[in-house]
Amino acid sequence: MVPMKFEPIKIPKTIQLRPERAPQKTIPQTKAERDQIKAFVQHYVKTEKLVPPVPFADLKVHGDHVIEQMGLDPAYRDFCGVLISNESWRDILATIPFHRRLMLIPVCLRHEKECPAPFDEFGLLCKQCGKCSIHELKEEAERLGYAMLIAEGTPIVLKLIETGQVDAVVGVSCLNVLERVFPYMETAAAPGIAIPLLQDDCADTNIDIDWLWDVIHLTSDDRTHRMDLNQLREEVASWFTPPALAALAGDAITDATGKIAYDWLARDGKRWRPFLTACTWQAYQENPDTEIPLDLKKVAVAVECFHKASLIHDDIEDCDAIRYGEKTLHEEYDVPVALNVGDYLLGEGYRLIAETSVDPAIKANLLHIAALGHRTLSIGQGEELIWSLHPKPMTTTKVLDIFRRKTAPAFEVALHLGAAFAEADDMDMRTIQQYSEALGVAYQIRDDLEDIFGEGDSNDAQDMRPSLLLAMAYEKSRGTDRDIMTGLWSKERTFDECEDDVRRILETTNARQKASDLLEAYKEEAVRSLRMLEHATIKGLLRRVIGKIFTDDTPETFCHEFTTGNAASRPVVAELVE
Repeated sequence: MVPMKFEPIKIPKTIQLRPERAPQKTIPQTKAERDQIKAFVQHYVKTEKLVPPVPFADLKVHGDHVIEQMGLDPAYRDFCGVLISNESWRDILATIPFHRRLMLIPVCLRHEKECPAPFDEFGLLCKQCGKCSIHELKEEAERLGYAMLIAEGTPIVLKLIETGQVDAVVGVSCLNVLERVFPYMETAAAPGIAIPLLQDDCADTNIDIDWLWDVIHLTSDDRTHRMDLNQLREEVASWFTPPALAALAGDAITDATGKIAYDWLARDGKRWRPFLTACTWQAYQENPDTEIPLDLKKVAVAVECFHKASLIHDDIEDCDAIRYGEKTLHEEYDVPVALNVGDYLLGEGYRLIAETSVDPAIKANLLHIAALGHRTLSIGQGEELIWSLHPKPMTTTKVLDIFRRKTAPAFEVALHLGAAFAEADDMDMRTIQQYSEALGVAYQIRDDLEDIFGEGDSNDAQDMRPSLLLAMAYEKSRGTDRDIMTGLWSKERTFDECEDDVRRILETTNARQKASDLLEAYKEEAVRSLRMLEHATIKGLLRRVIGKIFTDDTPETFCHEFTTGNAASRPVVAELVE
């Protein structure tokens, strides 16, 4: 779609393009808290049956109600008001074609000191220099068909609406500007969704990029905007209670081994993989409220069987003693029993798939997908185990290759099984494969960061297994530091013996930041892989899954000197790992 051309507009002198700097408006600074409030507001608007445009005074009243019911800081009232307005317009905006929408981005998202872009009467003329992420948003919005302005353009927006050039607006701004704009938008009864900046600074500002990306792609053709993923995840979790598993398994848990296996299956876990299977299947249904069939539940439980079996075997191979805050299975029952239970769960996964009542060709494809994933995962794990026979420093490229083989297949199998059950076409299956690879690598990098700097169940540094951070630290260290890292990698020294030195080296080599940048790069690569998907619902779902899995407790930095979008476009994201 060719971007819309704007006719010259005379801007009223009574309205400033850039408002005076205002006091800070309070916005929740953690993604988890913002998402919790958004979910509550969604329910609130539906319950109150609010019809847009909701008057400005009413928004403040409803905002106070939300504050009171959630027990929030009263300073969040304006933020809640924006969310209420957004949610009231959401379904209406979804029906408006992309080419009839305007996307408005503030100039303060640029890297002000290094931005080479000039201005015209409409705003910033982005040079796509790569010094900030504005060009990524511009490129995607215009690819979809949006008109695009990078400006503080209240009067411009009003003129575009009044002259019929656009029917709706997706805008980014600070709360101060949104408060000034709202009366004009209300008067025009223009559908709009606003994404507040995370602070009111006028340069190098931050934004919740997942939130903005979801809104950009919001369309009634994408039925995921009506899919309640939180509710679906709760439903999937309910399949793993002992009674539910007993109903699905039939006679499988009458013997001692089966009882141990199903007790392990019911233990704690994030259930990401069966969730991915279920929501992928659901995204292909014409009605997103279609009841999930028993056979699909069996396939999803099979995915968890494969995953839990791999954890049992991993824990034995890695000599881990704790899983989910409790003893690992081999610590509880000894290695021979644990090995046998792991093998049992693998067989149980294949049995559950084989006993589905689907078309034989579909069933054969499901079994083939599971077998290939199992094989690839074993190859990746084998690379690590064979390395451990003669340990030596490993390159970042090699570590990433192990991640690609060891972690990505689990996501690919989960997504592919859901898509194959729904009879997705070959193009979608190939895209899901590319997406899964990037998602799996990102997931493992996140685990690496949590292992060393967070509260993960295991610690790859402590147990000296291939770790991206340790590979980066080794490659960037010199002199005595290089000797320390070589000794750790070669297992000549334990982590406990040199922990202080290792943490210092991780700091001086900037390994933590590089790994975090690489995590963002692979998340962006997963997003990029979806561009060829023509099925709007599955595309929207997979984009939402990224935000769901990688919900963080820190605000995302959107505009910075080195963009992860650029990094993700390079082969093997080589610039970040050199």
